[in-house]
Amino acid sequence: MKKRLNEDTLLRKIGEASRGSHGGGVRFGIGDDAAIWKPTRGYEAVLTCDWSLEGSHFLLEKHPADAIGWKSLARATSDIAAMGATARCYLLSLALPTELTGRWLTNFLNGLGRASRKFGCVAAGGDTTRRKETFISITVVGEVRPGRAILRAGAKAGDALFVSGTLGEADLGLRELVARRGMGRATNAALRKHMYPEPRLELGRWLAEKKLATAMMDVSDGLSTDLRRLCAASGVGARVEADALPRVELQDRADAVKLALHGGDDYELLFCVRKTDAGRVPSTVGGVRLTRVGEMAAGGKVVVVEDGKERALNAGGWDPFRE
Repeated sequence: MKKRLNEDTLLRKIGEASRGSHGGGVRFGIGDDAAIWKPTRGYEAVLTCDWSLEGSHFLLEKHPADAIGWKSLARATSDIAAMGATARCYLLSLALPTELTGRWLTNFLNGLGRASRKFGCVAAGGDTTRRKETFISITVVGEVRPGRAILRAGAKAGDALFVSGTLGEADLGLRELVARRGMGRATNAALRKHMYPEPRLELGRWLAEKKLATAMMDVSDGLSTDLRRLCAASGVGARVEADALPRVELQDRADAVKLALHGGDDYELLFCVRKTDAGRVPSTVGGVRLTRVGEMAAGGKVVVVEDGKERALNAGGWDPFRE
């Protein structure tokens, strides 16, 4: 007779999903009313949370359950990377219908567990409930040495602007996923980037240790949207060179540039470096390419230069409240 799933069993499964990860400073985790977490001596805590919602962030008929599990943790962990911090543990809040508590849930937890081990981020607890739609919320706890966290504020006019990886790749993967029939498979780099993104934890920590970045954030909603946020926090503007953007290879160059400027879900790092330190930035860190794409400017204007012409770079990335 098949054992009936209940909330206690589900929470136990969540805890088992990250088995093999380091302790993450969790003294007591799943099984008690709350977790007890102790940061490494001499470190500060860094906290973040992120939603993954059916219909907005994933499609049950297109995204494999293990990819949804992986990406749910990757999305939140990318914010830890953007601070130059180390991910330590996470809390999962999961709402799903009864019909998804079988194979789908097992595959979801397998993907979540693989991400947990990859990122070194152990499950510390969470909550579950039944609902018609599937809602996933993950809170990640990280830590960083005092004074080493890299904020969005701090960029100055004249700072060099860098980005990691390839921009627009994940959005291209989403296009391919939606265009194909049936459940998606990560058969190329674009689809892998969309379905199984890897937060740039090593790069973030390297920049923090070297004290190179004056300001940083992750590119999750698109360069045009996230750059404006960084500029607003720092009180400066920016000038982006379209030809310098590390973009996907498409026959239509204009489409590739558009994806690089406005495509979301890349989870790369956007960071500024003092002009005098720009030469200290290597071409790669941990196998991830770093590209100088422009510079910060006085005032609040954010512009892109393409074919010798300067135009305003308006926020064209992801916005959940845009109609």
